[in-house]
Amino acid sequence: MSAAPAYSEDKGSSAGPGEPEYGHDPASGGIFSSDYKRHDDLKEMLDTNKDSLKLEAMKRIVAMIARGKNASDLFPAVVKNVACKNIEDPNQLIRASALRVLSSIRVPIIVPIMMLAIKEAASDMSPYVRKTAAHAIPKLYSLDSDQKDQLIEVIEKLLADKTTLVAGSVVMAFEEVCPERIDLIHKNYRKLCNLLIDVEEWGQVVIISMLTRYARTQFLSPTQNESLLEENPEKAFYGSEEDEAKGPGSEAAASTAMSARKPYVMDPDHRLLLRNTKPLLQSRSAAVVMAVAQLYFHLAPKAEVGVIAKALVRLLRSHSEVQYVVLQNVATMSIKRRGMFEPYLKSFYIRSTDPTQIKILKLEVLTNLANETNIPTVLREFQTYIRSMDKDFVAATIQAIGRCATNIGRVRDTCLNGLVQLLSNRDELVVAESVVVIKKLLQMQPAQHGEIIKHLAKLTDNIQVPMARASILWLIGEYCEHVPRIAPDVLRKMAKSFTAEEDIVKLQVINLAAKLYLTNSKQTKLLTQYVLSLAKYDQNYDIRDRARFTRQLIVPSEQGGALSRHAKKLFLAPKPAPVLESSFKDRDHFQLGSLSHLLNAKATGYQELPDWPEEAPDPSVRNVEVPEWTKCSNREKRKEKEKPFYSDSEGESGPTESADSDPESESESDSKSSSESGSGESSSESDNKDQDEDEEKGRSSESEHSEEEGKKRKMKKRKKVPEGQEGGSSSDEGSDSSSSSSESEMTSETEEEQVEPASWRKKTPPSSKSAPAAKEISLLDLEDFTPPSVQPVSPPTVVSTSLAADLEGLTLTDSPLVPSLLSPVLGVGRQELLHRVAGEGLAVDYTFSRQPFSGDPHMVSVHIHFSNSSDTPIKGLHVGTPKLPAGISIQEFPEIESLAPGESATAVMGFNFCDSTQAANFQLCTQTRQFYVSIQPPVGELMAPVFMSENEFKKEQGKLTGMNEITEKLTLPDTCRSDHVVVQKVTATANLGRVPCGTSDEYRFAGRTLTSGSLVLLTLDAQPTGAAQLTVNSEKMVIGTMLVKDVVQALTQ
Repeated sequence: MSAAPAYSEDKGSSAGPGEPEYGHDPASGGIFSSDYKRHDDLKEMLDTNKDSLKLEAMKRIVAMIARGKNASDLFPAVVKNVACKNIEDPNQLIRASALRVLSSIRVPIIVPIMMLAIKEAASDMSPYVRKTAAHAIPKLYSLDSDQKDQLIEVIEKLLADKTTLVAGSVVMAFEEVCPERIDLIHKNYRKLCNLLIDVEEWGQVVIISMLTRYARTQFLSPTQNESLLEENPEKAFYGSEEDEAKGPGSEAAASTAMSARKPYVMDPDHRLLLRNTKPLLQSRSAAVVMAVAQLYFHLAPKAEVGVIAKALVRLLRSHSEVQYVVLQNVATMSIKRRGMFEPYLKSFYIRSTDPTQIKILKLEVLTNLANETNIPTVLREFQTYIRSMDKDFVAATIQAIGRCATNIGRVRDTCLNGLVQLLSNRDELVVAESVVVIKKLLQMQPAQHGEIIKHLAKLTDNIQVPMARASILWLIGEYCEHVPRIAPDVLRKMAKSFTAEEDIVKLQVINLAAKLYLTNSKQTKLLTQYVLSLAKYDQNYDIRDRARFTRQLIVPSEQGGALSRHAKKLFLAPKPAPVLESSFKDRDHFQLGSLSHLLNAKATGYQELPDWPEEAPDPSVRNVEVPEWTKCSNREKRKEKEKPFYSDSEGESGPTESADSDPESESESDSKSSSESGSGESSSESDNKDQDEDEEKGRSSESEHSEEEGKKRKMKKRKKVPEGQEGGSSSDEGSDSSSSSSESEMTSETEEEQVEPASWRKKTPPSSKSAPAAKEISLLDLEDFTPPSVQPVSPPTVVSTSLAADLEGLTLTDSPLVPSLLSPVLGVGRQELLHRVAGEGLAVDYTFSRQPFSGDPHMVSVHIHFSNSSDTPIKGLHVGTPKLPAGISIQEFPEIESLAPGESATAVMGFNFCDSTQAANFQLCTQTRQFYVSIQPPVGELMAPVFMSENEFKKEQGKLTGMNEITEKLTLPDTCRSDHVVVQKVTATANLGRVPCGTSDEYRFAGRTLTSGSLVLLTLDAQPTGAAQLTVNSEKMVIGTMLVKDVVQALTQ
């Protein structure tokens, strides 16, 4: 070889071609070195950090391979040096290619190296490399299944990846390695649903298929209560506008039915999957459209499945291969959901250019779609198809005519006459197929069709197809009483040609002979004995056995006399008519679109479609708050960028306004609608008053704004807090707590508050003398009220339980506006935070004040009430460093230096729960002790009221339909049917403002979540009988679901 001399020259060797080579080093292949030693040294050279030694070792290995020596045990060391260097390359394409090559080497010895490379690539900065790592996981699993546990850890890590490039690949790895580990999908379910639209088409198919099986295990069947929801299966979820038009009788009937069976309410996550996959029906990829179609067929309510029909019909214009797969699935769907494809009947008409397999599938679909309305059109099509030159297709058409005649009774005679006419066709195959179908149809009404049987008997001389001849003989034998003169003659003819007939015909000749012997033995006794004698010596043992069996049964003998008495019952027993069914009838137990469904047999790797659960598993396993927190922070960043570009008018009524608009722009529209609807507000706390002033002065001139800023600073400085009073303050419940006129005003207000913190104080209620009597009162001039008196007075009485109801009665008159009318509706009362025994004398309670928090309008204001029941002062009362879940934050109160024995104090804390009901855990600390406490908000305290007109309410409600709408039916007790009680219970449960409504039986409330500013709209439609329907519209589906539950519980107690 040429490699050897070159290698020798490099080493200075002078060995000739025929001389033995004495090596200068252990790897030279000399006769004095052992293979073990040589390879061990090479491994050490490859493991060193010096590139020169690695290069030298690689040269020697190449030389060894060139000489034909075995170097397989060096393979892992070589792979590690070649692949690992490329895996650490700065170029992402090289890193990915190195991993792809490494994972494609099917040698078990490098499994550890491959596992390390996959783990490293799963943490790579490049999503392309992470995608390649996901592709490598199934390869490694097929090479060594013992690595499953480690691979599952990598899959779990990659499932949390937020990039669309990785999603499809990691789901494919999940399906290959651990499809049973459904718990890995819970936390990533919503993310996968939301990313689905942006994933590549290959990944979309994989994800949709996986989510179909996931949904079948986690959600209830949407068709479980179809008896209650026949007209509209989604009625329980979407709500019903027709309920208003129904009378009390129908409501009572509905209530009775609902009490028997709980109405179906679709899980919001189930709705999320259906909503996010629906746009993919317009995908250019036939595979994606087919995947979405099977998802809807298996998961969607009956009323919604129809949306896939148009998309599937569109695919019929594609290549014949695509048409074949689509038609296979349409044929299965059309059996259960026939009405879905009826509008597209003409799309399944057969063209002369269609391949035979496509023609037969279209014929199957047309037969499934045939009903009493369209059967004339379908039969006209079939008449055309019978004249085709494609004989297989003609035979299938005749069978389809038979199925139509079986399924639709009024056309049975028409089809039968048409098939009889085909018996005179020149084509023997057409005649034969017609005979077989006629035989099945005659079994349904044999007495009425004796003439047809006679006509068929005459064809025995002409028809040579075995199945057709056998069918005619069976008909004559079965109904021989209807043709008593023709049947013996047919047997005579068949006896003459018995030995030349096919086996299936011979068996029917024996049956015919036996039946005629039992019914007309006088004419046929000798013929029967002759046929049985011929059959006794036939070459086919089935025919010989049948002849012996028949002879013993029908011919009396000493041994078989007992059986002979029952021969008629055995041969002439009435037989049920055959049922002509589609071959696709039972295919829907396979997942549509799968290879198993196409083959109608379970293929390797097929995963069964799970059955629906009887009870829905816990939906909270899919709750992940992180995306919402991220969304909140992104919104705040967007606000700063977008705010300067919009004027007030654009923010209030711009065409782009939607439920997803920023809190700032929404709050401006809220404040405008609040003013127009005549709402007023007052505040006992100067912070809230300042905020009101900011909102109204934002509409004034610059000079007025400057004066107001000065006034606010003065009020800040002279603010005093009396001791010994707590609670009872009134505040603004009429405006969104996140409302402000501009970012700059929010900033200036925050800077002023930093001068003198007021986040905790001992409170006093406002004095009723605070409003001047001589001044004309306007709802837009609330800032003209004088500051509340600092003298302690008794708390004001809440005249009305609903702030909105109070404001509806106000008019622009000269009468003074009494602040007590604007007292907030208190929600949940005082709750214990720390018991005095556990706190060693320190008792702590808390209340949700429903007042805007001065430090941050996105925070929930919570009043913390401290009481010292011990004999010694409690010093240094403050909040320790909290350990909160990501996204949740708190605003601490300033340290209380000392709390004397028997003394009480109130502090205000701000909690940003990020629109979730997760508990905020923190520590209350004194100089000597630490107490771990926790505050968990009711869902109703996560929002602030919004006032809007009826038209605005309906407009916003129209934007929040579908999965953003939750409906629940309930029955109001007798004690909860007055307006006062209903409004009081709703507003006590949720911090919402009442919206004016034109009907007396309907109540509407509106609010916004504090963190994200998302609208929450609540509608209660109450009937005089007590039946009611509660509807909540909100883009925050979890909040909406929890709110429905709480309000229903409050109203039905």
